[in-house]
Amino acid sequence: MSNPEVHQHRLLVVDDIADNRTILQRFFSRRGFHITEAENGPKALALIAEQKFDAVLLDVVMPQMDGYEVLKRIRASHSPTNLPVIMVTAKVESQDIVQALELGANDYITKPIDFAIAYARVQSQLARQQAERALAHYVERLEHINRQLEYEVSERKQSEARMRHMAQHDALTGLGNRIHFRDQLVRTLGRVDEDGGNLALLFIDLDQFKLINDTLGHRIGDLLLTEIGERLRSSASAGDTVARLGGDEFAVIQIGVERPEEAGLLADRIMKAVAEPADIEGHQLVVNCSIGIAWAPDDGNEPDILLSNADLALYRAKAEGRDNCRFFETEMNARAQARRQLELDLRRALQRGEFDLHYQPLFNLAAGRVSGAEALLRWYHPTRGLIPPPEFITLAEDIGLIIPLSQWVLREACREAAGWPDPVKLAVNLSPVQFRGGSIVTDVLTALAATGLDPGRLELEITESVLLDDNKKVLHALHQLRDMGVRISMDDFGTGYSSFSYLRMFPFDKIKIDRSFVRDVPTKNDSTAIVRAIIGLAGSIGIVTTAEGVETADQANYLKAQGCTEAQGYLISRPVPAADFRAMLGKAEDGERKVA
Repeated sequence: MSNPEVHQHRLLVVDDIADNRTILQRFFSRRGFHITEAENGPKALALIAEQKFDAVLLDVVMPQMDGYEVLKRIRASHSPTNLPVIMVTAKVESQDIVQALELGANDYITKPIDFAIAYARVQSQLARQQAERALAHYVERLEHINRQLEYEVSERKQSEARMRHMAQHDALTGLGNRIHFRDQLVRTLGRVDEDGGNLALLFIDLDQFKLINDTLGHRIGDLLLTEIGERLRSSASAGDTVARLGGDEFAVIQIGVERPEEAGLLADRIMKAVAEPADIEGHQLVVNCSIGIAWAPDDGNEPDILLSNADLALYRAKAEGRDNCRFFETEMNARAQARRQLELDLRRALQRGEFDLHYQPLFNLAAGRVSGAEALLRWYHPTRGLIPPPEFITLAEDIGLIIPLSQWVLREACREAAGWPDPVKLAVNLSPVQFRGGSIVTDVLTALAATGLDPGRLELEITESVLLDDNKKVLHALHQLRDMGVRISMDDFGTGYSSFSYLRMFPFDKIKIDRSFVRDVPTKNDSTAIVRAIIGLAGSIGIVTTAEGVETADQANYLKAQGCTEAQGYLISRPVPAADFRAMLGKAEDGERKVA
């Protein structure tokens, strides 16, 4: 749960390698940190002298001044409590780690970086810093009160107990906080190691909780979180530890269990309890949760390893549709490592020119000619070969690379289309992230100006998910693009729950009938009826229709008979490189057959 009043931790990342800084910046920024970067030791020391930071991630091996010298100079003016420093090193020899700790380092992270561990260690240092400051504040306050009012010793002990409780408990729900949770995990794992036995660690994340904050406000959201905390407490056993880690994230340490199935039963109780409707000031609210489970000692007997594995299991549960539970499996870690490697490769791919565009023709059924083409992105990895778009498009959206990648696609596609014969149009797909970034109108203007392509020859394809984000903002951008002369098309029409309602919200120039309906035309009555209805509706309001996935002559003939404007699919042509599409246009001008 986001809260604009909560302090945004300021983290200084010191590394002479830009890619390393960028990766850390992306990772921690998405988790609410304000990141400042320094490419060397002198720059870092200058920034520390000018600004206040909550923690420093400091690389050991750097030119000019290595991390050890930087650390010594930091400790000359800042204590480990005042400014925690976590060393980032590829050196794993004990003497190097001992040297860093002796110089005043709070902790260390080894390369290659495991980001879950990095996040946990930074959070641990920040939480401990916050607790120590709170402790110092309350101790000072209690001592002052004691000096002024000469409280009895018993009263002071009670106040100190309250102070310790506040330092280790969440003020909103009364559950243990992240500090308390980690301390309990360390102690419980110690008992498991000494006495044998098992424990289960459950990570719990509420699904789509942000919608409640956005629509009803943070006050209602806080009341719901308090209710969820009570339900979790009631679902767990007396000896279990229940904690709120922050936002809408909770965790449970389950003890006294002999089989993983018992953790599964607890997870089932929690999911059912969370899903019960909650009456919050007259609002009937229903939320679900996703749960990741790690089992000790099988999945790890060290706190950071067990936390990381529970987090991986939670990530898998959410990736598989949310509102479910997943146990940690060894291959999850391998997949996470593979995803991180793919992310690194993806960041370098644009700079290295590994992307290319293919063009799939759009065929005008009535005119019997190619009327345009859709630009489709392809990534040729230097070692893995062609990587399918579903494997990297979502990743590009997650890591913030989709904006520069989409800008490249727009420019390159418009440059190519500017050389086509005048009637031939270009279709380009847009990501919802481009609208969230707010630069889509500028991006299109820039691409058109740089290539000289007539705006009337450009079609921008959006999906229903674009309109789900922020209707007013998206519609304003679409109207701006439409006023420029650019045509707007709704892709995958008919698959969303409210596709028809969007035709009333915005005057689309074209709708593309999803291939899932076209596939069964004209053999299945239900698909045939749907396609016929869509074509008839579009025609009645003056909207062009394009059928996707046309693979047979029977499909093309039926669509043409019903008045469908265009066809796209393997019957016409597979996506082809730019040169092949230009050759196809040349053959069409020579009067050769235009359907492949």
